[in-house]
Amino acid sequence: MTTILPTSEEDPALSVVRFTSELSWADAGPEVAEPQVSRLCTEAQECMVMARWFDLVSLMLTSADVILSKVSEKDLECIFTVICNVVTKSESPDEALEMAKLISAKITQQPSDKPALRLKILFNLYNLLENPYSRFFVYLSALNLAINGKVTEHVIPSFKKIESFLKEWNIGVSDQRQLFLTISNVLREHKSLAKESFKFLSKYLATFSGEDAYILSEAKEEAVRTIVEFVKAPDLFQCDLLDMPAVGQLEKDAKHALAYQLLKIFLTQRLDAYLEFQTANSTLLKGYGLVHEDCITKMRLISLVDLGSDESGRIPYSLIRDTLQINDEHVELWVVKAITAKLMDCKMDQMNQVVIVSRCTERVFGQQQWLTLRSKLATWRGNVANVISTIRANRIAEDGSQAVQGLVIR
Repeated sequence: MTTILPTSEEDPALSVVRFTSELSWADAGPEVAEPQVSRLCTEAQECMVMARWFDLVSLMLTSADVILSKVSEKDLECIFTVICNVVTKSESPDEALEMAKLISAKITQQPSDKPALRLKILFNLYNLLENPYSRFFVYLSALNLAINGKVTEHVIPSFKKIESFLKEWNIGVSDQRQLFLTISNVLREHKSLAKESFKFLSKYLATFSGEDAYILSEAKEEAVRTIVEFVKAPDLFQCDLLDMPAVGQLEKDAKHALAYQLLKIFLTQRLDAYLEFQTANSTLLKGYGLVHEDCITKMRLISLVDLGSDESGRIPYSLIRDTLQINDEHVELWVVKAITAKLMDCKMDQMNQVVIVSRCTERVFGQQQWLTLRSKLATWRGNVANVISTIRANRIAEDGSQAVQGLVIR
């Protein structure tokens, strides 16, 4: 198989045009092929002389469909490296963006064919670009390619740098929405990353704050999906979805009001409310892909934590039994489960049949929770001030006593 090697006699871009055109017209015979190859090479030279870089890229991509199916991966990577390098020749950011769009469109056309190589080409293009928005566009194209080509494992590591990417790209709200939603779609392909998927879905919904009803309506389906992912995740117990307008609009929505009600149960109520809801809406829950037994398990843990949020910090075994609807012998088992899930810190007083809670996780953290925290901090501050005053008073007393002893000795 022929490999493209740039030489001092011919520009690499012209070598690619010559190679791809010869390959495309190979079956037509030399009498037909040679004039066509010569014509395409002449056009390429004109583009380079006149600095028409977009036209050059377009010309180089003309035979892309043919070369993608006929050449080896090594040659393909070499060819597209040369094509992608043309974007560095343009002094216009807009032209570079248009070239990036053109290359990205060609690369992502058949995502199931050599998807890993196609991703590599896109990331090579990304690194060659200087314009922040062009980089964002290519990155987003790479994410969609990863989803459609089922090679998402190659892009997931980059999500750790999303915050720094966002600062670099400086993209608008609309693009942020598209990015967050696409990342969530990548992560949902991996069950072990459900929590991360939920995080980016929440980021997506948060971008709708302050929008009018018409724009908010765009987020309805994803708001429902986010609710379902929260309820379904066995290790998610806290979120601020109820404070988001994109979710709040569902409360009075004819189609999705029950989804909002379900979320409210998991964030503000206890097991009995869920069981009542499930009895009336079992078909809906199955349609969401929710397993009743898993929901009961989660609601029991949530209900136990809710009991622990009482200011007394003491939960009788009997109250746990009745609230969680379990037998007496299972009370301590559920307390251990809550401790293991890091939902609460507590001690079990078996003699007095009571759980003494020192800390528990809040399901929501809104204004009421901030007020409670403020009160606790004020109390703590007062206690610290009292301790400091006591220490100072003791020091003064000790110093005075030592002074008196010194006088007696003299």
